[in-house]
Amino acid sequence: MAFSLDDRERAFRELYAAHFDAILGFALRRVDRPEDAGDVTADTFLVAWRRLAHAPQGPDLRPWLYGVARRVLANHRRGERRRSSLGDRLRRELSTHVPDASDDVVQRADVTAAMRRLSARDQEVLELHLWEGLEPREIAEVLGLTTVVVRPRLSRARARLRDLLGNDPSPPGHHHSDRPTELIRKERQ
Repeated sequence: MAFSLDDRERAFRELYAAHFDAILGFALRRVDRPEDAGDVTADTFLVAWRRLAHAPQGPDLRPWLYGVARRVLANHRRGERRRSSLGDRLRRELSTHVPDASDDVVQRADVTAAMRRLSARDQEVLELHLWEGLEPREIAEVLGLTTVVVRPRLSRARARLRDLLGNDPSPPGHHHSDRPTELIRKERQ
């Protein structure tokens, strides 16, 4: 049956008003989460809109909508299984490629807090270097700057982060002791 646009819209509104509760109830009884029922219902009525000219009239319409909802629900379940399988596979793969970071949580919290105290410019250059593993020339490309600008910016950002964390590395060379020289000589004897 061919409809003018106004007739098509009117017919769909009537179909929707008359059958929405029944289709939503059908979906709610067959899914685990209410939001999934909303998706199934919406997709069912999308099919009904697209196939309105081919939809049966009268008492055959509701069973036809149930059939559409049933197929939409089957598609939804297949999609859920695919997503679940993909999630399981990704978790397995990540567990073999990514080390357990639970020991680093406290340190990461300190670093994250220190990073938040840095300027946005420092944060960005450090994140690109430390988190993404980019070298200064790659950072320069990402930021649209020259390497000559990025290298000192990265160096200053590292220094500011070390200052905030309070864990400056010892200067290179010999490590000096606070103990008097006499005491060290006596221990060697």
